[in-house]
Amino acid sequence: MNKSESKYYNTALCMDKALLQLLEKKDFEFITIKEICKTAGVNRSTFYLHYENLYDLLEETINMISKEFYGSFSKTSVKEELYTATADDMFFITPDYLYPYLNFIKNNLKLFKTIHNKPILFNVNSAYKKMCNDLFFPILSKFKVPQEKRPYVLAFYTKGLYAVVDEWISNNCKDDIETVVKIMLEFITYKS
Repeated sequence: MNKSESKYYNTALCMDKALLQLLEKKDFEFITIKEICKTAGVNRSTFYLHYENLYDLLEETINMISKEFYGSFSKTSVKEELYTATADDMFFITPDYLYPYLNFIKNNLKLFKTIHNKPILFNVNSAYKKMCNDLFFPILSKFKVPQEKRPYVLAFYTKGLYAVVDEWISNNCKDDIETVVKIMLEFITYKS
């Protein structure tokens, strides 16, 4: 990356962070380009060098969050593991995936509270569908879950686990991550 690319990246990152900071205080519809520029410490003309409008900035910010999220997992790509592991070697939900996931949430608590309060704005359903296609459906395929049952199995696990995470976020992540992982794993393997 050359110096001008680095400067461009850093300016864009400042605007992404400014948007997230403003979203903690007010709805997207009421945020102005002037506020973004002031919060980011850039000129209005700089904003228009990067974006046509606030929706372009929002899209970039969502992409940044996704990259950071996927980057929080181990060096080995989760996708690579899905295609190389046998069904006997893998589990649908493991601590190896839960710890980085929960750490990312805890380290970005304000962001996740904002996303939780504005799921439509952050296009949460689209992100969920991408994760289903990229990660969860291949796992269910390895477990030989019939195609017609996959959406139901996935809904059962992910919405239940999300409810636990949602409760944890609502409590400002006060319980330690190990406790939350144990709770999630107990639900997954619960036997009466």
